[in-house]
Amino acid sequence: MEGHLEPNAAFKPKPALTRPALIQRLRAKFSRVPVAQKLFFVQQLSIMVKTGISLAVALKTLSQQTANRPLRRILADIQSEVERGNTFAHGLERHRAVFGDLFISMIAGGEASGKLEEVLSQLFLQLKRDHALTAKVRGAMIYPSVILTAMVGVGIMVMIFVVPNLLTIFEEMDVPLPIATRILITVSKFLTHYGVYVTIGVIALAAGCGYVMHLPGGRYAWHWLVLKLPVAGTIIKKINIARFCRTFSSLLKTDIAVIRSFEITADVLGNELYRRLLREGKEKVKRGMSIRESLSSDLQLFPPVVIQMVAVGEETGALDSVLEESAEFYENDVDQTMTSLPTLIEPILMVILGIAVGGMAVAVLMPMYSLSQAM
Repeated sequence: MEGHLEPNAAFKPKPALTRPALIQRLRAKFSRVPVAQKLFFVQQLSIMVKTGISLAVALKTLSQQTANRPLRRILADIQSEVERGNTFAHGLERHRAVFGDLFISMIAGGEASGKLEEVLSQLFLQLKRDHALTAKVRGAMIYPSVILTAMVGVGIMVMIFVVPNLLTIFEEMDVPLPIATRILITVSKFLTHYGVYVTIGVIALAAGCGYVMHLPGGRYAWHWLVLKLPVAGTIIKKINIARFCRTFSSLLKTDIAVIRSFEITADVLGNELYRRLLREGKEKVKRGMSIRESLSSDLQLFPPVVIQMVAVGEETGALDSVLEESAEFYENDVDQTMTSLPTLIEPILMVILGIAVGGMAVAVLMPMYSLSQAM
């Protein structure tokens, strides 16, 4: 791995956003390119470059073929840059907010080393794996999210529209109401009279949490808390480890320096704790430490087995291959967990739903039973 290490390379901090860059980022925000379109673009471009078609012609063909308008405009712009004699990476640099550092750095490395075909294939695999992992996690969370949302929505509807109609009957009863019924009536009256304020409060709380999440300290605290959760924390750790191994391996195969690989990988990972660890690791590598030593400062984030795999990869000079195998292991592990997660969550949701429905039924039926006993 000595060929990749550049401990004396000058660190280039990210420049502050200029007005053109800010405008470009805003445009990218409102003209997003789906990952599926990027996958199609990279795959088709890789095939066309392998067949000997020039890059400019390939970009022109793909810009005419794609159905996504933002991507069509972007490819046409990159094509014009390539025809002017600029590199492919230079054209992508104009749309960094759309493609990201990982995409651009791998293309730049491929052009510099003359391995653009290999890099495009590796980039396609990287995007495909990352997209599949993200889709699997989102898909596994859809079912419990829908059930919980429906349960809360039905409960609020019952409290606002059904329970008030029963209040008249309960008030005419000359029997003491059970504690469950009194709680139900109190909650119903509160939602009926103060529902607007509750809604405003929930929206304000969500906005406040979103604002705090954008602050470095708030984001770090939230990500630390998430990693401490019993089941979700383990899954998130595996996702970040898999993404680290896959991304770092792809960058090393593209002959990108280790220090730059640390920077790009830190931006790709979603958890702030992992990002900070990699940024600290980058500084350690610059001081001459090994990659294994730079990642060993927190064994809660990178388990000993991962550190040992990195050490073996460094000693054998095959770190990129070792990390790729580790990425496949953790990706398969997460895939299996996400496949079985709905089966594990379903009984818990059913119990919660049964308790909620049963509690409301008892609160409504107990006064009627008391009235029939009094008669």
